[in-house]
Amino acid sequence: MPGDTTASPLPAAAEGRALPGVTVIATVRDEEPYLDAAVRSILDQDYPGDLRMVLSVGPSRDRTREIADELAAQDDRLLVVENPTGSRSEGLNAGVRQADPSHEIVVRIDGHTVFEPTYVRRVVEVMLAAGADGAGGIMSPFGDTPVQAAIARAMSHPAGLGAAPFHVGGEPGPAETVYLGAFRRSAIERAGGFDHGIIRGEDWELCLRMRRNGSLLWFDPSLEVTYRPRRRLREVAKQFWRTGMWRREIVRRHPETASARYLAPPAVVVALGAAAAATVVGAILGQGVAVAAGATVLGGYVLGEVAAAAHAASRSPRLGWRSALLLPVVLMVMHMSWGAGFLRGVSGEAATDHRT
Repeated sequence: MPGDTTASPLPAAAEGRALPGVTVIATVRDEEPYLDAAVRSILDQDYPGDLRMVLSVGPSRDRTREIADELAAQDDRLLVVENPTGSRSEGLNAGVRQADPSHEIVVRIDGHTVFEPTYVRRVVEVMLAAGADGAGGIMSPFGDTPVQAAIARAMSHPAGLGAAPFHVGGEPGPAETVYLGAFRRSAIERAGGFDHGIIRGEDWELCLRMRRNGSLLWFDPSLEVTYRPRRRLREVAKQFWRTGMWRREIVRRHPETASARYLAPPAVVVALGAAAAATVVGAILGQGVAVAAGATVLGGYVLGEVAAAAHAASRSPRLGWRSALLLPVVLMVMHMSWGAGFLRGVSGEAATDHRT
Protein backbone atom coordinates (compact mmCIF):
# COMPACT_ATOMS: atom_id res chain seq x y z
CA MET A 1 0.00 0.00 0.00
CA PRO A 2 1.18 3.61 -0.53
CA GLY A 3 3.18 4.69 2.45
CA ASP A 4 4.74 1.30 3.00
CA THR A 5 8.36 0.95 1.96
CA THR A 6 10.93 -1.77 1.95
CA ALA A 7 13.76 0.74 2.11
CA SER A 8 15.86 0.70 5.24
CA PRO A 9 14.94 3.53 7.60
CA LEU A 10 17.34 6.45 7.57
CA PRO A 11 18.45 8.28 10.71
CA ALA A 12 16.23 11.21 11.59
CA ALA A 13 17.45 14.55 12.91
CA ALA A 14 14.86 14.30 15.67
CA GLU A 15 16.77 11.35 17.09
CA GLY A 16 19.86 13.49 17.52
CA ARG A 17 21.84 11.73 14.81
CA ALA A 18 23.71 13.32 11.95
CA LEU A 19 21.75 13.80 8.76
CA PRO A 20 22.66 11.28 6.02
CA GLY A 21 24.94 12.07 3.10
CA VAL A 22 23.28 13.73 0.10
CA THR A 23 24.23 13.84 -3.57
CA VAL A 24 22.50 16.50 -5.64
CA ILE A 25 22.11 15.53 -9.30
CA ALA A 26 21.32 17.59 -12.38
CA THR A 27 21.36 17.10 -16.13
CA VAL A 28 21.92 20.22 -18.19
CA ARG A 29 22.61 21.55 -21.65
CA ASP A 30 22.50 25.06 -23.11
CA GLU A 31 22.21 26.54 -19.61
CA GLU A 32 24.87 29.25 -19.81
CA PRO A 33 22.64 32.05 -18.40
CA TYR A 34 21.54 30.02 -15.37
CA LEU A 35 24.07 27.29 -14.56
CA ASP A 36 26.40 29.26 -12.30
CA ALA A 37 23.55 30.37 -10.02
CA ALA A 38 22.04 26.88 -9.89
CA VAL A 39 25.30 25.16 -8.94
CA ARG A 40 26.36 27.80 -6.43
CA SER A 41 22.97 27.54 -4.74
CA ILE A 42 23.88 23.89 -4.01
CA LEU A 43 27.46 24.46 -2.93
CA ASP A 44 26.29 27.23 -0.57
CA GLN A 45 23.74 25.05 1.26
CA ASP A 46 23.82 24.96 5.07
CA TYR A 47 23.43 21.16 5.07
CA PRO A 48 25.25 19.76 8.13
CA GLY A 49 25.88 16.33 6.57
CA ASP A 50 28.12 15.35 3.67
CA LEU A 51 26.91 17.10 0.51
CA ARG A 52 28.14 16.54 -3.04
CA MET A 53 26.87 17.25 -6.54
CA VAL A 54 26.97 15.40 -9.86
CA LEU A 55 26.39 17.44 -13.00
CA SER A 56 25.59 15.50 -16.20
CA VAL A 57 26.36 17.81 -19.10
CA GLY A 58 24.91 17.19 -22.55
CA PRO A 59 26.03 18.59 -25.92
CA SER A 60 25.57 22.36 -25.77
CA ARG A 61 25.70 25.26 -28.17
CA ASP A 62 26.99 27.66 -25.52
CA ARG A 63 29.52 27.69 -22.64
CA THR A 64 27.64 25.27 -20.41
CA ARG A 65 30.47 22.72 -20.31
CA GLU A 66 33.14 25.36 -19.74
CA ILE A 67 31.18 26.87 -16.85
CA ALA A 68 30.64 23.43 -15.33
CA ASP A 69 34.35 22.63 -15.53
CA GLU A 70 35.29 26.00 -14.00
CA LEU A 71 32.93 25.43 -11.09
CA ALA A 72 34.27 21.89 -10.55
CA ALA A 73 37.83 23.24 -10.46
CA GLN A 74 36.80 25.62 -7.69
CA ASP A 75 35.05 23.03 -5.48
CA ASP A 76 35.95 19.34 -5.31
CA ARG A 77 32.43 18.49 -4.10
CA LEU A 78 31.24 18.95 -7.71
CA LEU A 79 31.73 16.12 -10.21
CA VAL A 80 31.06 16.76 -13.92
CA VAL A 81 30.20 13.79 -16.13
CA GLU A 82 29.46 13.47 -19.83
CA ASN A 83 25.90 12.94 -21.04
CA PRO A 84 26.49 12.36 -24.77
CA THR A 85 22.84 12.02 -25.82
CA GLY A 86 21.62 14.99 -23.81
CA SER A 87 18.73 12.86 -22.50
CA ARG A 88 17.53 13.97 -19.09
CA SER A 89 16.65 10.42 -18.11
CA GLU A 90 20.08 9.09 -19.05
CA GLY A 91 21.78 12.05 -17.41
CA LEU A 92 19.83 11.60 -14.19
CA ASN A 93 20.55 7.88 -14.09
CA ALA A 94 24.23 8.66 -14.57
CA GLY A 95 24.00 11.07 -11.66
CA VAL A 96 22.48 8.40 -9.44
CA ARG A 97 25.17 5.92 -10.46
CA GLN A 98 27.95 8.44 -9.80
CA ALA A 99 26.53 9.49 -6.43
CA ASP A 100 28.81 8.87 -3.45
CA PRO A 101 28.32 5.19 -2.51
CA SER A 102 27.78 6.17 1.13
CA HIS A 103 25.00 8.63 0.32
CA GLU A 104 21.50 7.30 0.85
CA ILE A 105 19.67 10.38 -0.41
CA VAL A 106 19.58 11.94 -3.86
CA VAL A 107 18.23 15.45 -4.44
CA ARG A 108 17.40 16.70 -7.90
CA ILE A 109 17.92 20.23 -9.26
CA ASP A 110 17.52 21.62 -12.78
CA GLY A 111 19.63 24.19 -14.58
CA HIS A 112 16.75 26.70 -14.56
CA THR A 113 16.27 26.49 -10.79
CA VAL A 114 17.86 27.91 -7.65
CA PHE A 115 17.67 26.52 -4.10
CA GLU A 116 17.62 28.87 -1.12
CA PRO A 117 20.41 28.06 1.37
CA THR A 118 18.33 25.90 3.75
CA TYR A 119 16.44 23.90 1.12
CA VAL A 120 18.43 20.64 1.10
CA ARG A 121 18.44 20.38 4.87
CA ARG A 122 14.73 21.10 5.14
CA VAL A 123 13.61 18.78 2.33
CA VAL A 124 15.63 15.93 3.83
CA GLU A 125 14.18 16.60 7.27
CA VAL A 126 10.64 16.67 5.84
CA MET A 127 11.21 13.39 4.01
CA LEU A 128 12.62 11.65 7.05
CA ALA A 129 9.93 12.98 9.38
CA ALA A 130 7.20 11.75 7.00
CA GLY A 131 8.84 8.35 6.58
CA ALA A 132 8.65 8.94 2.84
CA ASP A 133 10.75 7.80 -0.10
CA GLY A 134 10.50 11.21 -1.73
CA ALA A 135 9.59 14.76 -0.74
CA GLY A 136 9.27 18.09 -2.49
CA GLY A 137 7.50 21.41 -2.48
CA ILE A 138 6.44 24.23 -4.76
CA MET A 139 7.90 25.33 -8.06
CA SER A 140 8.03 29.12 -7.71
CA PRO A 141 8.49 30.68 -11.18
CA PHE A 142 10.17 34.09 -11.37
CA GLY A 143 10.73 36.35 -14.36
CA ASP A 144 12.95 39.39 -14.94
CA THR A 145 11.38 40.73 -18.13
CA PRO A 146 7.68 41.48 -18.78
CA VAL A 147 7.37 38.41 -21.03
CA GLN A 148 9.16 36.11 -18.60
CA ALA A 149 7.13 37.49 -15.68
CA ALA A 150 3.90 36.79 -17.58
CA ILE A 151 5.06 33.25 -18.32
CA ALA A 152 5.99 32.77 -14.66
CA ARG A 153 2.58 33.97 -13.49
CA ALA A 154 0.77 31.70 -15.95
CA MET A 155 2.78 28.70 -14.76
CA SER A 156 1.77 29.26 -11.13
CA HIS A 157 -1.97 29.68 -11.78
CA PRO A 158 -4.47 26.82 -12.19
CA ALA A 159 -5.40 28.09 -15.66
CA GLY A 160 -1.82 27.62 -16.80
CA LEU A 161 -0.53 24.22 -15.73
CA GLY A 162 -3.47 22.95 -13.72
CA ALA A 163 -4.08 22.79 -10.01
CA ALA A 164 -1.35 20.35 -8.99
CA PRO A 165 -0.14 21.27 -5.47
CA PHE A 166 3.46 21.82 -6.57
CA HIS A 167 2.19 24.56 -8.90
CA VAL A 168 -0.47 26.28 -6.79
CA GLY A 169 0.15 25.09 -3.23
CA GLY A 170 -1.95 23.11 -0.78
CA GLU A 171 -1.76 21.25 2.51
CA PRO A 172 1.19 19.00 3.44
CA GLY A 173 0.53 15.37 2.71
CA PRO A 174 0.92 12.42 0.33
CA ALA A 175 1.49 13.42 -3.29
CA GLU A 176 1.17 11.94 -6.76
CA THR A 177 4.54 13.37 -7.71
CA VAL A 178 7.10 15.77 -6.29
CA TYR A 179 8.82 18.67 -8.02
CA LEU A 180 12.57 17.97 -8.05
CA GLY A 181 12.75 16.98 -4.38
CA ALA A 182 14.72 14.49 -2.31
CA PHE A 183 14.55 10.71 -2.81
CA ARG A 184 15.87 7.65 -1.11
CA ARG A 185 18.43 6.32 -3.54
CA SER A 186 17.33 2.75 -2.84
CA ALA A 187 13.73 3.61 -3.81
CA ILE A 188 14.85 5.04 -7.16
CA GLU A 189 16.89 1.92 -7.87
CA ARG A 190 14.08 -0.38 -6.74
CA ALA A 191 11.74 1.32 -9.23
CA GLY A 192 14.26 0.82 -12.04
CA GLY A 193 15.51 4.40 -12.30
CA PHE A 194 14.43 6.95 -14.86
CA ASP A 195 13.04 5.42 -18.05
CA HIS A 196 15.42 6.08 -20.95
CA GLY A 197 12.47 5.85 -23.33
CA ILE A 198 10.75 8.85 -21.73
CA ILE A 199 12.30 12.17 -22.72
CA ARG A 200 9.82 14.51 -21.04
CA GLY A 201 7.74 13.82 -17.96
CA GLU A 202 10.40 11.36 -16.84
CA ASP A 203 10.13 12.52 -13.22
CA TRP A 204 6.34 12.07 -13.13
CA GLU A 205 6.64 8.62 -14.69
CA LEU A 206 9.31 7.55 -12.18
CA CYS A 207 7.11 8.75 -9.30
CA LEU A 208 4.25 6.67 -10.74
CA ARG A 209 6.40 3.52 -10.64
CA MET A 210 7.70 4.38 -7.19
CA ARG A 211 4.15 4.68 -5.83
CA ARG A 212 3.24 1.36 -7.42
CA ASN A 213 6.19 -0.13 -5.54
CA GLY A 214 4.72 1.10 -2.27
CA SER A 215 6.68 4.34 -1.93
CA LEU A 216 5.17 7.30 -0.13
CA LEU A 217 5.81 10.69 -1.76
CA TRP A 218 5.29 13.76 0.40
CA PHE A 219 4.39 17.35 -0.49
CA ASP A 220 5.23 20.26 1.80
CA PRO A 221 4.32 23.80 0.63
CA SER A 222 6.99 25.35 2.84
CA LEU A 223 9.61 24.01 0.43
CA GLU A 224 9.96 26.41 -2.50
CA VAL A 225 12.30 26.23 -5.48
CA THR A 226 12.85 29.30 -7.66
CA TYR A 227 12.36 28.44 -11.33
CA ARG A 228 13.35 30.64 -14.26
CA PRO A 229 10.94 30.01 -17.16
CA ARG A 230 11.71 30.52 -20.81
CA ARG A 231 12.22 34.12 -21.88
CA ARG A 232 10.37 34.07 -25.22
CA LEU A 233 6.95 32.88 -26.30
CA ARG A 234 8.51 30.89 -29.13
CA GLU A 235 10.58 28.95 -26.58
CA VAL A 236 7.48 28.35 -24.46
CA ALA A 237 5.60 27.06 -27.51
CA LYS A 238 8.40 24.57 -28.25
CA GLN A 239 8.60 23.51 -24.61
CA PHE A 240 4.87 22.86 -24.32
CA TRP A 241 4.65 21.23 -27.76
CA ARG A 242 7.24 18.64 -26.73
CA THR A 243 5.72 18.23 -23.28
CA GLY A 244 2.32 17.53 -24.84
CA MET A 245 3.81 14.94 -27.19
CA TRP A 246 5.47 13.07 -24.35
CA ARG A 247 2.45 13.26 -22.10
CA ARG A 248 0.53 11.38 -24.79
CA GLU A 249 3.28 8.75 -24.79
CA ILE A 250 3.00 8.38 -21.01
CA VAL A 251 -0.77 8.04 -21.32
CA ARG A 252 -0.26 5.42 -24.04
CA ARG A 253 2.01 3.43 -21.75
CA HIS A 254 -0.14 4.00 -18.69
CA PRO A 255 -3.74 4.47 -19.92
CA GLU A 256 -5.09 4.66 -16.39
CA THR A 257 -3.33 8.02 -15.96
CA ALA A 258 -5.50 9.74 -18.58
CA SER A 259 -7.56 12.47 -16.94
CA ALA A 260 -9.56 15.56 -17.80
CA ARG A 261 -6.51 17.65 -16.95
CA TYR A 262 -4.50 16.02 -19.73
CA LEU A 263 -7.30 15.52 -22.26
CA ALA A 264 -8.76 19.04 -22.06
CA PRO A 265 -6.06 20.86 -24.10
CA PRO A 266 -6.20 18.50 -27.13
CA ALA A 267 -10.01 18.55 -26.97
CA VAL A 268 -9.95 22.35 -27.06
CA VAL A 269 -7.56 22.34 -30.03
CA VAL A 270 -9.91 20.02 -31.93
CA ALA A 271 -12.94 22.13 -31.03
CA LEU A 272 -11.26 25.37 -32.08
CA GLY A 273 -10.05 23.79 -35.32
CA ALA A 274 -13.59 22.67 -36.12
CA ALA A 275 -14.97 26.08 -35.21
CA ALA A 276 -12.45 27.84 -37.43
CA ALA A 277 -13.24 25.50 -40.32
CA ALA A 278 -16.98 26.04 -39.84
CA THR A 279 -16.50 29.80 -39.86
CA VAL A 280 -14.44 29.80 -43.06
CA VAL A 281 -16.59 27.27 -44.92
CA GLY A 282 -19.76 28.97 -43.74
CA ALA A 283 -18.52 32.31 -45.01
CA ILE A 284 -17.64 30.81 -48.40
CA LEU A 285 -20.99 29.05 -48.76
CA GLY A 286 -22.99 31.90 -47.30
CA GLN A 287 -24.15 29.81 -44.32
CA GLY A 288 -24.70 32.39 -41.61
CA VAL A 289 -25.58 29.82 -38.96
CA ALA A 290 -22.25 28.02 -39.40
CA VAL A 291 -20.35 31.31 -39.28
CA ALA A 292 -22.17 32.38 -36.13
CA ALA A 293 -21.61 29.02 -34.42
CA GLY A 294 -17.92 28.93 -35.26
CA ALA A 295 -17.40 32.55 -34.24
CA THR A 296 -19.20 31.93 -30.96
CA VAL A 297 -16.90 29.05 -30.07
CA LEU A 298 -13.78 30.99 -31.03
CA GLY A 299 -14.92 34.12 -29.25
CA GLY A 300 -15.92 32.16 -26.17
CA TYR A 301 -12.48 30.62 -25.97
CA VAL A 302 -10.74 33.99 -26.24
CA LEU A 303 -13.02 35.50 -23.59
CA GLY A 304 -12.35 32.52 -21.33
CA GLU A 305 -8.60 33.00 -21.62
CA VAL A 306 -8.94 36.74 -20.97
CA ALA A 307 -11.03 36.03 -17.86
CA ALA A 308 -8.51 33.49 -16.59
CA ALA A 309 -5.67 35.93 -17.24
CA ALA A 310 -7.53 38.70 -15.39
CA HIS A 311 -7.98 36.43 -12.39
CA ALA A 312 -4.32 35.42 -12.45
CA ALA A 313 -3.21 39.05 -12.66
CA SER A 314 -5.52 40.11 -9.84
CA ARG A 315 -3.92 37.54 -7.53
CA SER A 316 -0.44 38.91 -8.25
CA PRO A 317 -0.36 42.61 -7.30
CA ARG A 318 3.32 43.00 -8.18
CA LEU A 319 2.74 41.91 -11.77
CA GLY A 320 3.41 44.85 -14.11
CA TRP A 321 0.79 46.04 -16.56
CA ARG A 322 2.80 44.87 -19.56
CA SER A 323 2.94 41.34 -18.16
CA ALA A 324 -0.76 41.47 -17.32
CA LEU A 325 -1.60 42.38 -20.92
CA LEU A 326 0.55 39.50 -22.17
CA LEU A 327 -1.06 36.90 -19.92
CA PRO A 328 -3.96 35.92 -22.24
CA VAL A 329 -1.50 35.36 -25.09
CA VAL A 330 0.81 33.32 -22.86
CA LEU A 331 -2.07 31.10 -21.74
CA MET A 332 -3.19 30.53 -25.33
CA VAL A 333 0.34 29.61 -26.41
CA MET A 334 0.67 27.14 -23.53
CA HIS A 335 -2.70 25.49 -24.12
CA MET A 336 -2.57 25.34 -27.91
CA SER A 337 1.03 24.11 -28.03
CA TRP A 338 0.47 21.45 -25.39
CA GLY A 339 -2.78 20.28 -26.96
CA ALA A 340 -1.35 20.18 -30.48
CA GLY A 341 1.69 18.28 -29.25
CA PHE A 342 -0.54 15.75 -27.49
CA LEU A 343 -2.54 15.22 -30.68
CA ARG A 344 0.61 14.70 -32.72
CA GLY A 345 2.19 12.30 -30.26
CA VAL A 346 5.71 10.93 -30.40
CA SER A 347 7.21 10.11 -33.78
CA GLY A 348 10.52 8.42 -34.49
CA GLU A 349 12.19 11.80 -34.89
CA ALA A 350 10.67 13.21 -31.69
CA ALA A 351 11.66 10.10 -29.76
CA THR A 352 15.34 10.95 -30.26
CA ASP A 353 14.97 14.69 -29.64
CA HIS A 354 16.56 15.29 -26.24
CA ARG A 355 16.40 19.06 -26.27
CA THR A 356 15.17 20.51 -22.98
